[in-house]
Amino acid sequence: MIYVIICICVVLFIFLSYLFVKTYQLSGYNVPAFLKNVFDLKLAYGDKNKLVFTKRIIRFYIFLTILSFFLFFLVNFYIKNIYLKIFDSLLIFLCLPLCIVIVHYISLPVELLIKQYYISKAIRKLKKKKIIKIGITGSFGKTSTKNILKEILEKKYKVCASPKNYNTEMGLSKTILEYLDDHNILIAEMGARHKGDIKILAKMVEPDYGIITTIGPQHLETFKSLETIEDTKFELAENLKQDGVMIFNGDSNSTKKLYDRFDGKKYLVCDKNGFSYAEDIEINSRGSKFKLYIDGKQFDIETELLGKCNIDNIVTASTVAYLLEVPREDIENAVKELQPTKHRLEIIKNNACTVIDDSYNSNIIGCKEALDTLNMFKGKKIVITPGMVELGNEQSEINFKFGGMIADVADYIIIMNNVNKNEILSGAIAHNFKKENIFFAETRKKQKELLEKIVSKDCVILFENDLPDNYK
Repeated sequence: MIYVIICICVVLFIFLSYLFVKTYQLSGYNVPAFLKNVFDLKLAYGDKNKLVFTKRIIRFYIFLTILSFFLFFLVNFYIKNIYLKIFDSLLIFLCLPLCIVIVHYISLPVELLIKQYYISKAIRKLKKKKIIKIGITGSFGKTSTKNILKEILEKKYKVCASPKNYNTEMGLSKTILEYLDDHNILIAEMGARHKGDIKILAKMVEPDYGIITTIGPQHLETFKSLETIEDTKFELAENLKQDGVMIFNGDSNSTKKLYDRFDGKKYLVCDKNGFSYAEDIEINSRGSKFKLYIDGKQFDIETELLGKCNIDNIVTASTVAYLLEVPREDIENAVKELQPTKHRLEIIKNNACTVIDDSYNSNIIGCKEALDTLNMFKGKKIVITPGMVELGNEQSEINFKFGGMIADVADYIIIMNNVNKNEILSGAIAHNFKKENIFFAETRKKQKELLEKIVSKDCVILFENDLPDNYK
């Protein structure tokens, strides 16, 4: 009997530990966020996200396994009653989230030492390099601006840019240690969830040029207010290299405020009264065309990229390239050759329909851009979305507004997950959207079944946002 109990406990441990450790990882290794997800039953039970077995997670799993099995065998050694053994074993598994918290703090000194080792090593390597360093931050458009800037600058320079969303201390350390070689320029994307995060990254990189893109209500659960977000993004400007240059997106009110606040060398872009801006904009389902003015000089721009946000990103990136003396013809050609970034207003066409993949993440500005893009197409329009999260007290209001925006464009809505279900539904109905054209899906399988029922030839499907597994 005891061997049966042991086998059951091992199976339970493998299943539950995977579930809780994945939730811990998706919570950013943050104990308060992890516990909140556990208490809210936002466990990472789905298959959209896999547990990434990084070296840190492997070390964590070893500590967790040792602690859990030590508790299991220690308790079962002294308990003789078979029913008490079963009860106590189940109790240990119910306490698994507490074990994860304990292991977090046990392993934290080790992780901090390892983290500091790699950061110090990256800083030493970077200090030996005589290269131009560019830091990019903002609430929206960081990654797209980084990718566009890299493509343009590579017409003249050898450029290393932080890949994917490597925008933390360890992400930038990995970029410097593994990717930076004989390059002329380093582009470092800088992300933040708490005040002080950008300051740490800027001090680490010491950028010669800083870019602040659009600022808006993103990660309000941790920042709490737009003012805190503004102050955090401004940390890039405050920690530039001496005589560094700042570029601010003047199309964003918050970023424009930071432009006025900065006393150093600076340029305002995406504003007709600024250093650079776009005019005579033409956007259709095939791409965008506009005149770009930088320092009074005209550039004729054509691109496959869609959306006003991408035009702002092109203006910003082209301005930095201009300041770094990339020739006009090279800027125009590089922009013409740009391909959409994966999952960011990416157009995918097949024989049956057109898909607009904007699933990477979502914000109210990006949602409007995506819906404007959808509206350019002819045919039946379907929007699939779970709405937006991490918006603090404003989440309900913003998703209600989003539901109304969808209703003004789409013919059908599939609401994924339950987290914003009622708000999106209410917002759509408030705009007189037919309730019978609104569907709900908690899984991708259900989503597929619904699509098979409503998809017809030449329809257009917008995927707006995709939440991780810890959201129901």
